[in-house]
Amino acid sequence: MSDTQKIKVWEQLYETAENRLTMTFQSVKENVAVARLTAASFGSLLSFSMAELEELKVAVSEGVSNAIIHGYLNDPQKSVMMSLAQSDGSILIIIRDNGIGMEDVEKSMEPAYSTVEDRMGLGFVFMKSFMDEFTVISTPGCGTTLLMRKQPQKCL
Repeated sequence: MSDTQKIKVWEQLYETAENRLTMTFQSVKENVAVARLTAASFGSLLSFSMAELEELKVAVSEGVSNAIIHGYLNDPQKSVMMSLAQSDGSILIIIRDNGIGMEDVEKSMEPAYSTVEDRMGLGFVFMKSFMDEFTVISTPGCGTTLLMRKQPQKCL
């Protein structure tokens, strides 16, 4: 499936979800906490454990931070978009920027890889490990879209 098709499938899932929320916010570091708390509040409507909500918060924080730091190079005149949806007992998260994009997504997914010297390069590692589904779609000069899905674990 092409990247364009993946995004269209996710947009369709979003539009047909039981509950959905989209927010656009200024590309400043203070809004990472806003996105994080919004995602946790939205996720709390499902039956996530406290530990799972913490994982959700970390994944959203990393995704939004990447958009601000790497996508927009800390340009406060830019905007980040985050969409949240409840679909079939899962939370769907879409984080989008129209920033510089990535030349090599696979390289960016490697642990400890970062284009910014003082960064640890673990954001994608955390997002991938905390989510049930994680996809990065990026086009140089056009931006990056993160697609994440997490379903609450069921007790046996």
